[in-house]
Amino acid sequence: MSSTPGPEALWWAKSTYSGGQGQCVEWAPAHAALTGEVLVRDSKTPQAPYLTLTPESFAGLVSLAKGSRSA
Repeated sequence: MSSTPGPEALWWAKSTYSGGQGQCVEWAPAHAALTGEVLVRDSKTPQAPYLTLTPESFAGLVSLAKGSRSA
Protein backbone atom coordinates (compact mmCIF):
# COMPACT_ATOMS: atom_id res chain seq x y z
CA MET A 1 0.00 0.00 0.00
CA SER A 2 1.51 3.33 -1.02
CA SER A 3 0.47 6.73 0.13
CA THR A 4 1.11 10.17 -1.24
CA PRO A 5 2.15 13.02 1.02
CA GLY A 6 -0.41 15.62 2.04
CA PRO A 7 -0.35 18.98 0.25
CA GLU A 8 1.62 20.59 3.06
CA ALA A 9 4.53 18.18 2.43
CA LEU A 10 4.63 18.73 -1.32
CA TRP A 11 7.00 20.87 -3.35
CA TRP A 12 4.99 23.71 -4.93
CA ALA A 13 6.18 25.46 -8.10
CA LYS A 14 5.23 29.07 -8.73
CA SER A 15 3.63 29.83 -12.09
CA THR A 16 5.80 31.78 -14.50
CA TYR A 17 2.67 33.78 -15.32
CA SER A 18 2.23 35.05 -11.77
CA GLY A 19 2.18 38.82 -11.44
CA GLY A 20 4.62 40.92 -9.46
CA GLN A 21 1.93 42.22 -7.09
CA GLY A 22 1.45 38.95 -5.24
CA GLN A 23 -0.94 37.35 -7.73
CA CYS A 24 0.82 34.00 -7.52
CA VAL A 25 -0.51 30.60 -8.41
CA GLU A 26 1.43 27.49 -7.44
CA TRP A 27 1.05 23.88 -8.46
CA ALA A 28 2.54 20.56 -7.28
CA PRO A 29 4.19 18.98 -10.35
CA ALA A 30 5.55 15.86 -8.62
CA HIS A 31 2.10 15.07 -7.21
CA ALA A 32 0.61 15.52 -10.69
CA ALA A 33 3.15 13.15 -12.22
CA LEU A 34 2.51 10.54 -9.52
CA THR A 35 -1.29 10.69 -9.29
CA GLY A 36 -2.64 12.49 -12.37
CA GLU A 37 -4.21 15.12 -10.08
CA VAL A 38 -3.02 18.68 -10.51
CA LEU A 39 -3.12 20.56 -7.21
CA VAL A 40 -3.29 24.36 -7.51
CA ARG A 41 -3.15 26.94 -4.70
CA ASP A 42 -2.76 30.64 -3.98
CA SER A 43 0.81 31.23 -2.78
CA LYS A 44 -0.32 34.04 -0.46
CA THR A 45 -2.40 31.59 1.59
CA PRO A 46 -0.70 28.19 1.40
CA GLN A 47 -2.75 26.82 4.33
CA ALA A 48 -6.03 27.61 2.56
CA PRO A 49 -7.90 25.03 0.49
CA TYR A 50 -6.45 24.16 -2.91
CA LEU A 51 -8.00 23.08 -6.18
CA THR A 52 -7.66 19.55 -7.50
CA LEU A 53 -7.82 19.61 -11.28
CA THR A 54 -7.55 17.11 -14.10
CA PRO A 55 -4.62 17.68 -16.46
CA GLU A 56 -7.10 18.93 -19.07
CA SER A 57 -8.64 21.44 -16.66
CA PHE A 58 -5.18 22.63 -15.62
CA ALA A 59 -4.25 23.14 -19.28
CA GLY A 60 -7.40 25.25 -19.68
CA LEU A 61 -6.46 27.33 -16.62
CA VAL A 62 -2.97 27.93 -18.01
CA SER A 63 -4.45 28.88 -21.39
CA LEU A 64 -6.80 31.33 -19.70
CA ALA A 65 -3.93 32.86 -17.72
CA LYS A 66 -1.84 33.28 -20.86
CA GLY A 67 -4.73 35.01 -22.61
CA SER A 68 -5.39 37.42 -19.76
CA ARG A 69 -1.73 38.46 -19.63
CA SER A 70 -1.91 39.81 -23.16
CA ALA A 71 -5.12 41.78 -22.52
